[in-house]
Amino acid sequence: MATAREARLETVEYRADQVFGRIGKFLTEHRLSPDPLHYAFAYRVISQPDGVLAKSVAALTEGGIRLTARDIEKLGGQITNGQASTIPEVCDPVAGLVAQTQMQVEGFTDMMHAIRAETQGFGRDLAASADAMRTVDSTVDMVQLTEVMLDRVQSAEARLAAATHEAEELRLKLEEAQSNARSDPLTNLPNRRAFEECFVQHSSGGETLCLAVCDVDRFKRVNDRFGHSVGDRVLKAIAETLLKNCAGHMVARYGGEEFTVLFVGITLEEAYATLERARATVAEKRYRLRESDEPLGAVTFSAGVTQAHPDEFLGSAFGRADKLLYAAKDAGRNQIRRV
Repeated sequence: MATAREARLETVEYRADQVFGRIGKFLTEHRLSPDPLHYAFAYRVISQPDGVLAKSVAALTEGGIRLTARDIEKLGGQITNGQASTIPEVCDPVAGLVAQTQMQVEGFTDMMHAIRAETQGFGRDLAASADAMRTVDSTVDMVQLTEVMLDRVQSAEARLAAATHEAEELRLKLEEAQSNARSDPLTNLPNRRAFEECFVQHSSGGETLCLAVCDVDRFKRVNDRFGHSVGDRVLKAIAETLLKNCAGHMVARYGGEEFTVLFVGITLEEAYATLERARATVAEKRYRLRESDEPLGAVTFSAGVTQAHPDEFLGSAFGRADKLLYAAKDAGRNQIRRV
């Protein structure tokens, strides 16, 4: 008869076969090459059917429409050699720690079964010794039996203590990894994943939501002329300004020089006015190089802001704000468009 662990392995293998088949079908339907990065994007969609990504893909492909490279990039992918791609979910440190935790839970279960078996054996031996004591003097046997059981108890206590210590270390690492997985290391702002989760949380509650997409104007010039360290300081400064002016709302670094703001519980006009104050503050500031005091000049950003419709998917609202952002760029930059 198969053990419980073997049964679990068979179940996992069966589910894996199902996932592989569905991923292949997804890639074929959207005419995506089966490279690891496309595969990882498909895996995220298939493995989390109720997640933000899967719902956004469903909205974009309704009616048999195929995903474009631009669609996949906006949904969390990257463009590599003209192809849409994404970082595999299996590289997620949180997933690795979860796997470790699951393995440890199995180890705890095995340990408790072993301790139970030892306890049952001790009970049988103790009962047998008690019967023997009614007829003969078995004091020596009882002492030996007690010493054996004490050794077993002490060994079990040591194993439990070690396992408990390991579990506590894993818990702390998991909490840290979960926090890091939702935070941008440069600006300390929430990252794209945290922003998407926040949008889903508030949209499911029926709250009024406005979404803004902001992009630093001509940021490549800053990096090319002054270096990435200066560019990083500029991004930090803009992040601080957005955070200060949009206090009470979700400000995130979406990627590169792109920031997003989720305004909750205010009108589109109020969101626009709030973001306009942040834009004016950034535009008025004059940066200087820390090392030489050389003037860096003005740095500005453009943005698009829109109100999300009730029950609207993030991909749809984000796409609308993104188009407004590009309209602001085309109109001369350092401005905000709304609709």
